Amino acid sequence: MPTSKGTPKREGDISDSFVSLSGGNNAKLPEKFLELKKTLVNGRENRIVASWHRLLDQLKKETELVAKRGPSIVPSIEFNDLESEVPKFEGELKKRGVAVIRGVIPEGEARMFKEEIEGYVKQNPWTRAFPQDNPQVYELYWSAPQIRARSHPNLLKASKALMNLWHSSDPSSAISLSQPLSYADRLRIRQPGDATFALGPHMDGGSVERWELDGYGRGHVYDKIFEGQWEEYDPWDASKRVPAVIDNYNGLGACSMFRMFQGWLSMSNTKPLEGTLMVNPMLQLAAAYTLLRPFFQPIREASEVSRDSYLAADNWKFAGEEMTSALHGAWPGYGQEYNEELHPHLELDKTMVHMPQVKPGDFVVWHCDTIHAVDRVHKGQSDSSVMYIPVCPVTEANAKYLLRQKNAFLDGTPGPDFPGGKGESEHTNRPTPSFLKSCADDDGLRAFGFKKFVAAESDGPGARNIAAKANEILGF
Repeated sequence: MPTSKGTPKREGDISDSFVSLSGGNNAKLPEKFLELKKTLVNGRENRIVASWHRLLDQLKKETELVAKRGPSIVPSIEFNDLESEVPKFEGELKKRGVAVIRGVIPEGEARMFKEEIEGYVKQNPWTRAFPQDNPQVYELYWSAPQIRARSHPNLLKASKALMNLWHSSDPSSAISLSQPLSYADRLRIRQPGDATFALGPHMDGGSVERWELDGYGRGHVYDKIFEGQWEEYDPWDASKRVPAVIDNYNGLGACSMFRMFQGWLSMSNTKPLEGTLMVNPMLQLAAAYTLLRPFFQPIREASEVSRDSYLAADNWKFAGEEMTSALHGAWPGYGQEYNEELHPHLELDKTMVHMPQVKPGDFVVWHCDTIHAVDRVHKGQSDSSVMYIPVCPVTEANAKYLLRQKNAFLDGTPGPDFPGGKGESEHTNRPTPSFLKSCADDDGLRAFGFKKFVAAESDGPGARNIAAKANEILGF
């Protein structure tokens, strides 16, 4: 099976990550995926069917709640309140898989980030972007504001608090939640009226890998779902994610680093319908539906009956001998995508909700299994601008990626997960390590791989061991 480790990628942009944006190959999957599907449910068919019925019943109830509450269902908290225990916020975040942490970086500072980036682009007009003739998403990874934001003490503090919402069922698991790592991602400056960056509902972190035994199967991440016990699936067990392989096909933009949360830092005032993020706030239910959907098919098609009759549980049967290789929106090397035809019970027209209003300096995060999208049309009056900054723990795979990313920083080329080429290597005023060292504290330098990791007193054996291993990988 192909692997992404160490393999350079061709040049490209964010559209290359998705079949819907790139016009990529969405042909029938090879027969090996049919055999894989049979293996996953063999001998458990009756339990799978019973769990499917329970899932559809719960989805229907939750859909009504999400549609009623809209953006208000997204929990939020002030950055300064993160230090105190906030059970209600934490409970809602764990259920919904998404949150807004307000005021992580001072508003004026975050506004300046955007102005500096625009100046950097003007100095380097050959910067790659999507679309190239009317840029909305820039292939920038190493601008000065991005480096300052990723190493900012407040952002690292917020990231650590978020990582600690996870737990490890195995204390010996090789993961540390005491030090966030930097992941160099792109940025967006989306202009009013834009409809080109119409990225529909999708889930990152691989696609077919979620079913593959040599993918997420290595960590038994979704075993409870395939056993017909989706209610027992725990999206917050970090130890099961450690051995999982999330990029088997070296896709452009496919993430090979374990990101506990994806996220962005706002650089603008943005309301719903103004080119912002949309999410499906049904974390456990949506993941279970994603993984079970390929095993079921309708008895009567949507064109033959009413909407309610089509979605009814008694209109759906286990595919059995009629099963195909399809994994509904998943293709090797691309992100997992969703639509009404392939995933009707998610009722995406009702359950994809906008982020509530955000200001510059607000940090929006969503669990790595969260379905998310972008407003199809930016209907606001000013730009919708963010830096993509995820939350990543220390693992062996993440440390190996960090070393490759550190070398990319030194060279001015894109991070290893992203489309390749010369990137910013010839950009005027591209920051160097001396710039990083001038603006980052010790935690910031560790996040970038420039300083030795130190185990926390509260760390268990697994966390202590991985800190030592990460130092070895990074040459300390």
